[in-house]
Amino acid sequence: MSKQDNSASKIKAQGPRPGLPARGTQTGRPLLVAFDLLGRRWALRVLWELREDHLGFRALQQRCASMSSSVLRDRLTELVGAGLMETDDARRYRLTRHGHALLVALKPLSRWAEEWGAGT
Repeated sequence: MSKQDNSASKIKAQGPRPGLPARGTQTGRPLLVAFDLLGRRWALRVLWELREDHLGFRALQQRCASMSSSVLRDRLTELVGAGLMETDDARRYRLTRHGHALLVALKPLSRWAEEWGAGT
């Protein structure tokens, strides 16, 4: 296995982390790593579903009805590993301080998207 192949498998196994290579950055620049993480299928949806509730695996899967259990497991592993979510004593997922801050940071983008959608 080449060094580049090994690096790619490491990224996938650990999920995107600032300071580590990710899609779009070999240096691990935090914004580009965040784009990599949040651009993954279902990542934003999982975070969105946790905005008000703590949810277990099955409840999350029901809210994201067409997501496979393997993709959900991957996203949960990555989002927990990135420090955006954690589990409580009942093994339900909840947003961390960083997860809540991300949703706050996305509000201007949401407003922009609404205006953009209304204008097209």
